[in-house]
Amino acid sequence: MSGHSKWATTKHRKGAKDSARAKVFAKIIRQVEVAAREGGGDPAANASLRTMFQKAREASVPIDTIERAIKRGTGELEGARYESVTYEGYAPGGIAVIVETLTDNRNRTSAEIKHLFSKNGGSIAEPGAVSWQFDRKGVIEVAGPIDEDQLLEWVLEAGGENFSANAENYLITTDPTEVGSVRDALEGFGVKVLSAELTLVAQNSIEVDDEGEAKKVLRLIDAIDDHDDVQNVFANFDISDEILASFED
Repeated sequence: MSGHSKWATTKHRKGAKDSARAKVFAKIIRQVEVAAREGGGDPAANASLRTMFQKAREASVPIDTIERAIKRGTGELEGARYESVTYEGYAPGGIAVIVETLTDNRNRTSAEIKHLFSKNGGSIAEPGAVSWQFDRKGVIEVAGPIDEDQLLEWVLEAGGENFSANAENYLITTDPTEVGSVRDALEGFGVKVLSAELTLVAQNSIEVDDEGEAKKVLRLIDAIDDHDDVQNVFANFDISDEILASFED
């Protein structure tokens, strides 16, 4: 698993604890609305909504807030209509970046994302320029400690693909269509699941071993991730645990 994935999970956990909590809520709720609009308001019949519902609960979003978002998505309540727009570009050092947004104003969001790339030493790219370097995967984070031989046995039996260490926890990769069933199976084995979501995983990573260069890359990633319309940011950098740890506080 790349350094980017480790950084993303660290940011996710911090977001639920600090002043970014409200922004985390808003982004997840927007995802719930879109999932309900595209596939209906019944989580049992809408896999995307079921995943977003669970993600919202993991972030401690209140049930009534989630239910209102579902009703806005299905049209039972009035609300803004969001569309999904993806941007591709490069961070300093030629790092490939993919930005997934949900916006009610494509022109505004486009201008602001381009500005964030330019302001932070990156550049926007044409559609398809970097997306070929990523695969869509399910990623499940589970709590350690766990005997790794036992975990591998459980992962394979559950239908997962592989796992890697992430500090004291583990990140398990799955086929994107199997993330829900693998999650349920792992919980059945008694594994504590911390999160489960769809993500983009880089086929190959670029190692960033200079702290100054790493700081530039993470500054751009964080600036984009902080934008209200941005739902996910993916990149193919690999930064060591030691360097990442120096930026966590």
